[in-house]
Amino acid sequence: MQFAINYSHPSAQLLSAGRLKVDRFKCPPWPDLIAEAQAQRPAAVHFNLKAGRGKLNDVDWDQITEMLDQTDTPYVNVHLETRAEDLPGTPIDTTEPLHRQQIAERMFADLRQVIHRFGAERVIAENVPYRPAGNVLRPCVEPQLICEVIQAAGCGLLLDIAHARISASHLGLSVDKYMSSLPVDRLRELHFSGVNDLDGWLQDHMPAVEQDWSALRSALEQIQSGAWQYPWQLAFEYGGVGEKFVHRSDPLIIEEQARQIWNWLQLV
Repeated sequence: MQFAINYSHPSAQLLSAGRLKVDRFKCPPWPDLIAEAQAQRPAAVHFNLKAGRGKLNDVDWDQITEMLDQTDTPYVNVHLETRAEDLPGTPIDTTEPLHRQQIAERMFADLRQVIHRFGAERVIAENVPYRPAGNVLRPCVEPQLICEVIQAAGCGLLLDIAHARISASHLGLSVDKYMSSLPVDRLRELHFSGVNDLDGWLQDHMPAVEQDWSALRSALEQIQSGAWQYPWQLAFEYGGVGEKFVHRSDPLIIEEQARQIWNWLQLV
């Protein structure tokens, strides 16, 4: 399993100083940033595609193909997400079977577009976070719906542990039960970051705390035992480039927590 970390200037400086072990830098689909990262390590591109919003018609698929080839990134990631604005009048916390069916159909239709371009074996669908005060509709994160959509599409799973922590908390489930209820037999990639409670808002891309480490340990144990499929990569999503990461790219946290993850991965 390869280890990636969000590309940031602190992470790049730590790598140059020999204080960071990493196989790849995870990058958004920004050509200049990818080139900057690849001066030190191979890049793994993470796209902002959504399955469930019906907004893929204007995607530059040729550019995506070029980035995949340029970086040797094996998968195209898609987020399983339908927002309240996509189904006007639908409550965020809906449990209505009709809404669930509509969301599943929208997700499958969008996934089919991506699969038509790249093939099911190269597409991975990511679980997103659900918050009752947010804009993602609750059925999007229900494990049964995620299983149904991914199995029908024949694609893989990108399991974001932080997103699972947030969704499980608001659904009243343990994170271990939530993760194991996802289609882990199709696991292809893992994401990990901390989840911090900011005045009642569970925020990811933060420093990891004990609950996060516990969830990661549990996931790695499941992979090591063979209960879950072995993923190609684990990406640590702390740090980044841009305004929203200014206060979430502490080099001391990057160094300490990336070292912990690296050491754990050597045992899996």
